[in-house]
Amino acid sequence: MGPGNDTQISRFLLLVLSNDPDLQPLIFGLFLSMYLITVCGNLLIILAVSSDSHLHTPMYFFLANLSFLDICVISTIIPKMLVNIQTQKNVISYPGCISQTYFSTLFAGWDDFLLAVMAYDRFVAICHPLHYTVIMIPHLCGLLVLVSWIMRVLNSLLQSLMLLQLSFCSEVEIPHFFCELHQMIQIACSDTFLNDTVLYVSTMLLAGGPLARILYSYSKIISSIHRISSAQGKYKAFSTCASHLSVVSLFYCTVLGVYLSSAATQSSHASAVASVMYTVVTPMVNPFNYSLRNRDIKGALIRFSRRAAIKGTLVLVVKK
Repeated sequence: MGPGNDTQISRFLLLVLSNDPDLQPLIFGLFLSMYLITVCGNLLIILAVSSDSHLHTPMYFFLANLSFLDICVISTIIPKMLVNIQTQKNVISYPGCISQTYFSTLFAGWDDFLLAVMAYDRFVAICHPLHYTVIMIPHLCGLLVLVSWIMRVLNSLLQSLMLLQLSFCSEVEIPHFFCELHQMIQIACSDTFLNDTVLYVSTMLLAGGPLARILYSYSKIISSIHRISSAQGKYKAFSTCASHLSVVSLFYCTVLGVYLSSAATQSSHASAVASVMYTVVTPMVNPFNYSLRNRDIKGALIRFSRRAAIKGTLVLVVKK
């Protein structure tokens, strides 16, 4: 397995979270449960928003997109991981790895933009409430999502095409449980200066920009809330963005934790376990953040379940 420019490489070896055979069923069951909870929870959010006319507002339009994105993020990573655990083969094909790199880069990056757009929505709602319906029109909301989608698609496409130009040694082991862009560049046998430069610049612009937008929005929101005289008014204003703030905090704290753990330790297992937080745990927790903290979502879910129960009853009656 010496270095060489093997452009005909057919597969990569992925990191396993544990080499203990006795733990494999437990790990499989844990990640399968987390995957099903994430998909079902986010699907319920999407169904509640789409079926309830009271939730046809910009904030819930963005929330439905975030739920769809969370399903995409976890579906890009976990199914392949479950297959590998079940078959006891920690391999992924070269085309499969490049595809996983593309989609994981796309969806993880799009999360930044959506959180920034949602922060802007809360900024307008709290700082300019009288102009909210004039500013946040459906056309603008759709345009914000579309532009963020196009930017991430182009970036992911560029990164993936540049990755295809690299050569890899035969039987390369990726020190991660999925094909992550940074790790793929690190294990390449050829010169990666251009890839590293493009990755660094794109991260600064496409991740730093949304983070700056979020920080600016919340600095203005906190300033506006501070100027409200009544305690009840302050609580009402803050409660409208509490769910989003908790999601933002969880997302960026877990991402920061991954990079700090990578810098502090040379253990690939420690970094992989840390990355589970933002790739698996965050999409799973988001529906609970919004459903438990938000009366509108809870009410919509109750009404949706009642309608579903009534329809199910009617179907049974008709069949009888």
